[in-house]
Amino acid sequence: MRVLIDYRSALRGRSGVGEYVHQLVRALLDLAPHRGGSDSIDITLFSSSWKDRLHLPAEISDAKVVDRRVPVSVLNLAWHRAGWPPVEILARGAFDVTHSLHPLLLPARRSAQVVTIHDLNFLVHPERTRAEIRRDYPRLARLHAHRADRVIVPSRFTAGEVERQLQVPRSQISVCSPGAPDWSPRSKRPEDGYILFLGTLEPRKNVGALLDAYEHLLSTDAAVIPSLVLAGQATAESKPWLDRLSRAPLEGHVRHLGYVEPADRKRVYEGARLLVQPSFEEGFGIPVLEAMTLGIPVVAAHRGALPEVLGDAGLLVDAEDSRHLAGAIRRLVEDEALAASCGAKGVIRARQFRWSATAERMVEAYELAVAHRGARAGSSGRGSCESA
Repeated sequence: MRVLIDYRSALRGRSGVGEYVHQLVRALLDLAPHRGGSDSIDITLFSSSWKDRLHLPAEISDAKVVDRRVPVSVLNLAWHRAGWPPVEILARGAFDVTHSLHPLLLPARRSAQVVTIHDLNFLVHPERTRAEIRRDYPRLARLHAHRADRVIVPSRFTAGEVERQLQVPRSQISVCSPGAPDWSPRSKRPEDGYILFLGTLEPRKNVGALLDAYEHLLSTDAAVIPSLVLAGQATAESKPWLDRLSRAPLEGHVRHLGYVEPADRKRVYEGARLLVQPSFEEGFGIPVLEAMTLGIPVVAAHRGALPEVLGDAGLLVDAEDSRHLAGAIRRLVEDEALAASCGAKGVIRARQFRWSATAERMVEAYELAVAHRGARAGSSGRGSCESA
C-alpha cells in the first residue's frame, strides 16, 4: 500500500498536530517491516514551503520525501478554493492513499482520500481561530468530510462531534488515538517544582482563567504556592496574557518559556509538581498523556476529550470557574497523598495508549478507505478497523 502523508504541520514545530503526525509516521515505519507482500506499507511524506526545507529526523529517515518549494498559503488557497492541483502531480507519483492531517482533503485523482479531524472547535468558536482555519474550515469541513473515504479522529469525543455536527456516519469514522511517549516514570516529585501549562498560547487553551486562578492562589498564601511556568508558542492573541506577567501580582511568579523543542519536553515535565490543562476544548490533549506517563498529577478542564484521556488519574474542573481551578491546584499542591495517587494512576492509564496500536488501527483505516474508494468506482473491498 502506497501512502502519502501531509507532513507540513511538523515542518517548523512539533506541537499538537505536528507531534501527532511525526509520531504516527514513526510508528508506521516501525510497523512496515512486519508486513510483507500485498500487506506491505510504503510511506511518502509531503511537504511544501517557500523557505523551509524538510530535513527528516533520524527516527523517520526511512520515509520517502516529496518537498516542493511552494508557499503553504498559496498551495492551501489553491487546494481549498479550486481543488487543484492534484497532489499526484506535485508528488510526481501514484498512491493508494493520501492522508491530510487537517479537516480538508488533499486533492487527488485516483487515491483514497483520508482526513484527520482533531476537533471541531473552529465551528463552534471561529473567533478562537485565525488565518485559513477561520477562513476555510467552517465553510468546507462538512463537504470534505463527506467526500473523504475515511475520517480519522483522535478520541471518541471527537468521533461523536463529527457525527453530530458534520453528520458523518459513525461507520465512516475511525478512532486512532495518540500513543504515550517512551518515557519511564520519574523517581520522585520535585519539592521545589512548578505548576506547568504546556501548549500553544491561543484562546481555546483558556490561559486567562489559569492566570486568574493563579492570582487568587497568590492572594491567599503566596509563600507556599509554587511558581507557574507557561511552556508554549505565543500567538498574537496571547499578548494580553503575557503583558500580565510583567505586572503585580504575577510579576516574578510566572515565567513564559516559549516553544519547547521535542528533545527538551521531558525535562520540562520532570521539573513540574503538576500539570494544568484548562482548555475550553481538546480533541485529545497530548500534554495530559505525556504528564501521566511520567507520573505527574494533572488538573484538567471537564471539557472535550480531556475526561476521556485523564479518567480518574487527576482532578477535573469547570473551565469557566477560575476559583474551582484554583481549588484543584491547591489540593494537588498541599495533599501529597492525593498527588501521589493521581500520579500512580496516571502511569497505569498512560500504558493503555501505544503508538504501535495507533499505527495498526491507522493501517486498517487506510484499508477501509481503499475499499470505499473501490466501491464507489464499482468494485468492492473489506477491512477491519476499530470503528468509533
